Amino acid sequence: MTELESKAVIGAGYGDEGKGLMTDWLAAATPSAVVVRSNGGAQAGHTVVTEAGVRHVFHHVGSGALAGAATHLSRHFVAHPMLFLEEWSQLRACGAELSISSDPRVLITTPFDVAINQATEIARGSARHGSTGAGFGETIERNRHAEFALSMQDLFRPNLARRLEHIRSHWLPARLAALGVAQIPAPIARALDDSALTSRFLHDCEHYVARVTLWPDRRLRDKGNVVFEAAQGLLLDQDYGTFPHVTRSHTGLPNMLEIAAEAGIRAIDVTYVTRCYTTRHGAGPLPGEAAQLEGLRVEDPTNAPNAWQGALRIAPLDTRVLQRAIAHDLAHAASRDIRVRARLAVTCLDQASGTFALRHGGGEEWVKKERAAEAIAHRAALALECVSWGPRRCDVAYERR
Repeated sequence: MTELESKAVIGAGYGDEGKGLMTDWLAAATPSAVVVRSNGGAQAGHTVVTEAGVRHVFHHVGSGALAGAATHLSRHFVAHPMLFLEEWSQLRACGAELSISSDPRVLITTPFDVAINQATEIARGSARHGSTGAGFGETIERNRHAEFALSMQDLFRPNLARRLEHIRSHWLPARLAALGVAQIPAPIARALDDSALTSRFLHDCEHYVARVTLWPDRRLRDKGNVVFEAAQGLLLDQDYGTFPHVTRSHTGLPNMLEIAAEAGIRAIDVTYVTRCYTTRHGAGPLPGEAAQLEGLRVEDPTNAPNAWQGALRIAPLDTRVLQRAIAHDLAHAASRDIRVRARLAVTCLDQASGTFALRHGGGEEWVKKERAAEAIAHRAALALECVSWGPRRCDVAYERR
């Protein structure tokens, strides 16, 4: 069997590093590309801007769709039928020809997961975890209990409506009680009391299964050349980030290695992505946080202030933190018979006006924007793959030597 190409895009920070841009760039350069969502769900927001100026923030579909790539939702993805159709329609309006498949084991978010997530985060007040309110973590928690589990293959079963009502009648109140939520906010309570809530979700599921085909992860080699697309970033990994301000998934190599082993993929070329500064959208620690960064003009239309995560937060890039996070992630490959080759992409250099500061632990180094990417890659102990001088594929400069 011909050895297929396998590439990967992994965010090396707290998310929002430019994974959408890099996935689009790699997909456009990869024949017969299929973008594989390796973790997370529709709470991700990966931005792609075409050369014609068409802008789309990817949530459910792989970020290579505007470059003509297919999408595969791996068993580590959490699907969100309530949000899917809107994105499908938006991408079709942009001219995208969509081909989407899903492993049967993909977990399904219900309206009840969203309600629990939002009610709990609101109840935390000033101690919020930084959730987007999309129900991702609650979906994973519910599926730990076989009685209430719901996966992609269950959407084809005739007893789906009964399963949903069982979740609504038994799991919903028990989970809220376990989380100590004594009073549900009025807008969420009204939505849950709506007798048509389940029927609307069933309608969403009908649209979803009509547009997404079942395809097991083990058959990925039959679909094309794989480009793994991770969500969030290494500093939000459930086993590496600062609890409780983490996402409930592995944000780097572990899931990709599992999928690759199952599919018979023997090599992955990984591109770790970082901005030339650090961002965090949501609660949690951010060392060196500042209102402004000298020498940098931070622009980010995707991460607008919102009720769940507040405003985008910024800090100088700490290359020691970057290096340690990447080294920790690469260590997962040691126990696998899969060759991993890693390089670095540095984004948002167009937002630098001259010189700006990098941190390295307790020290500080001022770098010129033209040499910043090389300095960051050197400190991260990786070769430089590419840099971006803007949000479009044509703004990416290939730097591999």
